[in-house]
This record gives sequence, structure tokens and C-alpha cells, in this order.
Amino acid sequence: MKIPYVNFYKQYLSEEKYLTKIFRRVVKTGEFVSTKDEVIKFENKIKNLLKVRYAVALNSGTDALTLGLFAMGIKKGDEIITTSNSFIASTAVIIHLGAKPVFVDVKNDQNIDENLIEAKITKKTKAIMPVHLTGRMCAMDKISKIAKKYNLGVIEDCAQSIMSKFKNRFSGTFGNVGCFSTHPLKNLNALGDGGFLITNDKKIYTRVNRLRNHGMLERNKIQEFGFVSRMDNLQAAFLNYRVNNLRKIIKKRRENVKMYLKNLNRNYFYFPEEKKNEFNTYHTFVIQVKKRDQLRNFLKKKGIATTIHYPLPIHLQPASAKLGLDKYNLPNTVYQSKNILTLPINQYLKKNEIIYISQQINSFYDHQ
Repeated sequence: MKIPYVNFYKQYLSEEKYLTKIFRRVVKTGEFVSTKDEVIKFENKIKNLLKVRYAVALNSGTDALTLGLFAMGIKKGDEIITTSNSFIASTAVIIHLGAKPVFVDVKNDQNIDENLIEAKITKKTKAIMPVHLTGRMCAMDKISKIAKKYNLGVIEDCAQSIMSKFKNRFSGTFGNVGCFSTHPLKNLNALGDGGFLITNDKKIYTRVNRLRNHGMLERNKIQEFGFVSRMDNLQAAFLNYRVNNLRKIIKKRRENVKMYLKNLNRNYFYFPEEKKNEFNTYHTFVIQVKKRDQLRNFLKKKGIATTIHYPLPIHLQPASAKLGLDKYNLPNTVYQSKNILTLPINQYLKKNEIIYISQQINSFYDHQ
């Protein structure tokens, strides 16, 4: 049996006639890079889906973070509290704006430990950037309370958590802004890079809306020097189709997790199960195991593809060492980086494939 980590081919086969029709329709219009009908339609769909006042379609989740911080007034010398257990983009955008990332360790669920945040706040602290990793949200009630107490901004990295909930509120709706990715690996995925930003703040919306397109007020009038961060019309059209299936995709991924937990021997791994106040969308299914690398090699030989999110924390990356960020003592983050393993969770997995994966993992540890 061969089980890929993701299955873009099956997704394409299931959507081929629709995607082809969309491609032809958009190409005939000749409207490709401007914020035209499909982009506007996508923004309206996102506003309705996540119940927010404003949405801005962008070319990546990374640019959503960049423009979000920029619009919030983050500048050189400011400090942003965040985590090292994340994709590199969350820290990179802070660095590019001349600000400084201040790392806080994570809890067993891989998300920021809200109880460690206050100790890291200084006069230079301007915002908190929680990263909702794996489709599980951070404790946003406590984080919001801390931000309010110290008059700090909150920018949520929601790249992995579209439609995830904490206390019945969607990710991205607690902070000043929520930043999302539509990268091909995400639950809501484009056929290339893409992203968007949501907010209920009209000033932030107006500025980000302008900044994404060179800072233009109109074709030949520039309000401020901006970026080239707009979503293209074709990707927006694909997303307008795929967003209609998002709830179904999330439902299937949640069912896949239940199937794993039913068949895996709980003595062989740790997994932070969903709490009553959470609704997790499982962008990834990450377990923590002993002998992770040996297990991964074993599964590879059995035809099972896995990955790691993430094997080297940001503060230990070569680029971080050059900035002195490697000084942070983050024991949980480092421990998890050596023990986490991401299993296939995509919506095209079959029950017998999940059972097979589970059996192989159980077998590996049975013979240790």
C-alpha cells in the first residue's frame, strides 16, 4: 500500500471539470492581476463565512502578516511576542519590519503558553502574535485580556486554522487582525500561493486594502509606498469554488482523527485531544512519540509518507543565530521538535488506509 501525505491528484480528479470551466471563464475576461469581480466575490464570501466586517484578499499568508503588522503601526525597534514553534514566516515578517521577535515557550498542545506572556512584556512590546498551530486555537480569552491590560495589539496567525473555534468564536476574530493562508497544503487551498486578512477595524482595512496594490488611491495617484500583495483574479475564482466545500473537508478531517484515535494504541503516543471549548479543524494531525525518526523510517518502508511540523524551531535556525535569537531557553519547543510526527490526514484518505497506518505504528512499538 502506498499512502501519500497529501493527495493533490485525487483533489484534481474530483474537481477537474469545475476547475477547467473556471479557468476558461476567467481567462476569457482578460482580467488577471487587478482586484476585480472574483476577488471581490471571495472577500464577501470570507466576510460572511467568518462573520467579520472586512476581508482583504492577498497573495499569501505571509503578506497578510506583513501588511497586518504594518497597518497596526509596527516599526523598527518594536517587540512582538510570539512562538518559535511555527513556520518561518511568522518570525520573518517581524524581522523584515525591523521589529524584534520575543519568543515564549509552548504548552503540550504546541500552542503558545499564555501563562508565560506577561513576563516577556517590556516598554518596547507592541503586540502579541499567537500562532494557531495544527488547526487548534490558542487560549485567546486570556491572551486578549493580557493585551488589553498592557494596551497591546493582537495579530493572529491563522494560516493553519480557518474555521477553527475557541469558545464558539472563529480564529482571527479575537485580535486586531487575523491572517490566513490559502497555500495548496491548507484546508482551503488555491492552485498556488494566496492568503487573506480579516478585521473589524475600518482604519486597518482601508490601509491594507490600499497597501496591497502599491499604495494606490487610483491608477496614477499614490497615497503611500505600498506592496504588490494582491490576490490574482484566477486564484480568487478557484477559491470561490473551493470555499463551498470547506465545511465538508473539515468534517472529513475530523472524522479521520477519530478513526486514528480509535485504532492507535494510546500507550505509544501523546496527542492533545480536543477540549469542550475548542473546535479543531486539523490542518495537520501531529502526534508525539518516542523514537520518532526510527518510526518515520519504518513507516516510509511500509509505503506511508509522513512529515514533521517542525523539526528545527525558528530560534535555532541559522538565520536566527545571526540575530542572537538562539539564546532563548524553550524546553517544550525543543522537546516537541524532536518527538512530533505528522501523519496523513487529508480528506481523501480511506478508512482502511487509516487503519493500516495505525496498525503499522502499533506494530513498530509492539516490537520495541
